[in-house]
Amino acid sequence: MAKAQVSKEVKAEKKKARKAASKERRQQLWQAFQMQRKDDKRLIPYMVGVIVLSIAVFTALGFVLGSPWLLIPLGVVLGILGAFILFGRRVQKNVYTKAEGQPGAAGWALGNMRGQWRVKQAVAGTSQLDAVHRVIGKPGVILVAEGSPTRIKSLLGQEKKKVARVVGDTPIYEIMVGNDDGQVPLSKLERHLNKLPSNIDRKRMETLEGRLSALGSKAPGPGMPKGPLPANAKMRSMQRTARRRG
Repeated sequence: MAKAQVSKEVKAEKKKARKAASKERRQQLWQAFQMQRKDDKRLIPYMVGVIVLSIAVFTALGFVLGSPWLLIPLGVVLGILGAFILFGRRVQKNVYTKAEGQPGAAGWALGNMRGQWRVKQAVAGTSQLDAVHRVIGKPGVILVAEGSPTRIKSLLGQEKKKVARVVGDTPIYEIMVGNDDGQVPLSKLERHLNKLPSNIDRKRMETLEGRLSALGSKAPGPGMPKGPLPANAKMRSMQRTARRRG
């Protein structure tokens, strides 16, 4: 009886925790919606448009199949889902727009990537807040630099030499974040990394991570941030919530 009672209490606690977590996500989602709505006047019209369009398409399809009312609920459900996806993407775009150009923005973007990426932020840096971040993934080793193009070129070169000593024939990629020619915009950084070819497996990634961790790296410059200005912290959390719900 005692064990059964304990088991019931544990289940009740887990259920309570799940409800609390679900409530918190809903609150974050609502806050994200309110914040995005203020900055993005087209958000609500676009979301409504997606829902209306979905209902119209499935209603028309229902008429073609001879059962118009049967497909309307499906159109409503898919329309709401589409509106959530649209909402999540516009929140993400808004967050990247606010983060772009801020010191540490590239490191923040790398830290928020989905997938099996091993990210080490600010393995090299300057007192002017330029930084080189190191990423290990299936493409190999990727060095991502942000800051003044004239300064980060030398930083990239130095870091590449250090990495090359321990990674053998593993490919090393160099990326400069920015909006100039030859650079990758912050909002497209994750997409750019995902388009790189797959060259190594997970076991090799773990080996490289161990070697590079033991390698040691130059300490970043004074005050090197690990992400954009703190004012965006709340928005970043809401972006993740919206992306999960979308």
